[in-house]
Amino acid sequence: MTLSRRSFIKTTAIGTAGLIGAAPLANAFALTIPPVADDLYALSDQLMRQWAKGLLALQVLDKSNTDNYGGLYCPANKTVHGRGSDAIYPFYHLAQKTGDSKYTDAAALLYNWMKTRVSQPDGSWLNEPVKGSWKGTTVFSSIALAETLKNHGSIMDNSFKTELTDRLQKAADYVYSNFSMEYGNINYPVTASYALSLIGTMLDIPKYKDKGREFAHAALKYITRKDGFIYGEGHPNDKASPKGCFSVDLGYNVEESLPSLVLYGLLTKDEEVLDAVTRSLRTHMEFMLPDGGWDNSWGTRNYKWTYWGTRNYKWTYWGSRTSDGCQAAYTLMAGRDPRFYKVALRNTQLLQACTKDNLLYGGPHYVSHQVPVCVHHTFCHIKALTTILDHEHQPAKVNVDSIQLPREEAYGIRPFSDIQTWLVAKGKFRATITGYDRQYKETSDGHATGGALTMLWHPKTGPIFAGSMNQYQLLEADNMQPDTDPLSMPLTPRIELRLGDTVFTNINDLGALIERGDISGQEVIKTRSKLVDKNQQNPPAGEVNCQVTYQFTGERVIIRYNIEKSGYDGQTRIILPVVSRSTEKFVFEETLLRVNKNKTTLQIASSAKFTAMPTTSKGRVFNFVPGLEAIPLSIDQNEATIVIEVV
Repeated sequence: MTLSRRSFIKTTAIGTAGLIGAAPLANAFALTIPPVADDLYALSDQLMRQWAKGLLALQVLDKSNTDNYGGLYCPANKTVHGRGSDAIYPFYHLAQKTGDSKYTDAAALLYNWMKTRVSQPDGSWLNEPVKGSWKGTTVFSSIALAETLKNHGSIMDNSFKTELTDRLQKAADYVYSNFSMEYGNINYPVTASYALSLIGTMLDIPKYKDKGREFAHAALKYITRKDGFIYGEGHPNDKASPKGCFSVDLGYNVEESLPSLVLYGLLTKDEEVLDAVTRSLRTHMEFMLPDGGWDNSWGTRNYKWTYWGTRNYKWTYWGSRTSDGCQAAYTLMAGRDPRFYKVALRNTQLLQACTKDNLLYGGPHYVSHQVPVCVHHTFCHIKALTTILDHEHQPAKVNVDSIQLPREEAYGIRPFSDIQTWLVAKGKFRATITGYDRQYKETSDGHATGGALTMLWHPKTGPIFAGSMNQYQLLEADNMQPDTDPLSMPLTPRIELRLGDTVFTNINDLGALIERGDISGQEVIKTRSKLVDKNQQNPPAGEVNCQVTYQFTGERVIIRYNIEKSGYDGQTRIILPVVSRSTEKFVFEETLLRVNKNKTTLQIASSAKFTAMPTTSKGRVFNFVPGLEAIPLSIDQNEATIVIEVV
């Protein structure tokens, strides 16, 4: 027989008996939960309830399934993820807001699963219920449970409150004793600044608070002086690349590190940190597309890039899925810059657009390509919404439509030397061109470089081109989905030479030269690169040099490819994977592609003949990074001019 959640609470021996009670829930409701008063908070409240419904539906209630009982089942991985218990926090928020005991019942089941499957004697929690799994994510679970206790302890049974308090101190001891500025990537010690400060404040333990401040102020040294990026997402984190670049990843910065520094600064009233973070938030805001997507097409960890953020497990579209979201950072700092409010609102609206059946999908094309949804996206990002709903806030007093985000302005070309990347905003087109030469784990086959066009976007079409990993590889094998599709390919536009199993391409070239110039008075970006393999080696017969020029007129984008003569004439080709959902109709001719997108048409014309490349039965290829479908075209010529228009 399967016990109901309420029956479980009454009979379990984990010390949570009597955890829920009608009177405490009802009385606490109106006292601590602020009213929803503006668009962002109303949408966050709506999404939170919707996602919670989806999570509840996935909770394993079959008691005979001893390993998974109480956990949140993942349809994509067909397992229970170790960090699913972070959903205890939003469940308690909703329990206090609604007075409905189903949420505390679910939280108790989750805590029991967490206690029996991932809790460790040293105070840590495992990232996955597997021996030897990564323990660094203890810091995230610590924050989730500490926020639960801080904000919703009034509806907890005293015995459970005591148990949770003791367990949080053990977790804080683990973080205090094991974390340093070199522990993992920079997001871990930065997040520890808030975790230790929060628990230290709640439990009145000075050494935790001191260590938290130490981490926060050490993190300020990891903000680049010129542009203001947080660096350290890759090792060694103190070593610059030949072009002077350090390891920067937009997704982890906006969804994990910056929110943690904001929460630390607000908790401790540390103005030095808040001032530095405000500057960094403005820098990172430059990379938000007008539809709320984060353009992490160039980041060191873009193997976790999702369109809306960053991810963990089964790839998504623009953002990150092991992280929680940008909402806490930008919403809670909106008093310092009203654009921050719009950043949070636009991104939350994009999360809503990627929600189906009460769960957050990895991106717009996951549904059309019939990729199963991973629950990790939902239980991570629901925490970000809970955080802002639990904080005191003032209703927005600005007209969002009167505020422009940086990439809503047609400013021309804007360089970011710290990451050797150029943003373009001409007419309605938005583009990203990168020669960023710092790779994750010093591998040269991760994010695209070499003067690659890693983003071309238009408001009527969304992404037209989007960069992916140069070679799909399991840099975090436990957190990535194996790609068994023989037709999958990189989605970055490129020049390519294949010799057996070795690929030589311009988007591998870490030493590419990029400069601004002009053609007939129109500003352009010119790139010079070589075709090299993942180890930066030339083909056996010698160098193959190429030039790619990008011209933005406002009405159209013109790309000129030129491959210098070499011993491989006739073997090189230009590859253009055009982003297109499989439900979109298109017409393909020898030198012209027209794709119907909503109520407009994307038109791509070529001076040379297009060749259609193999696709699935849907007429598309699909790449897990960044989770998009595309129509793959090639040009088997050494020269070609491509004209892109939205008509």
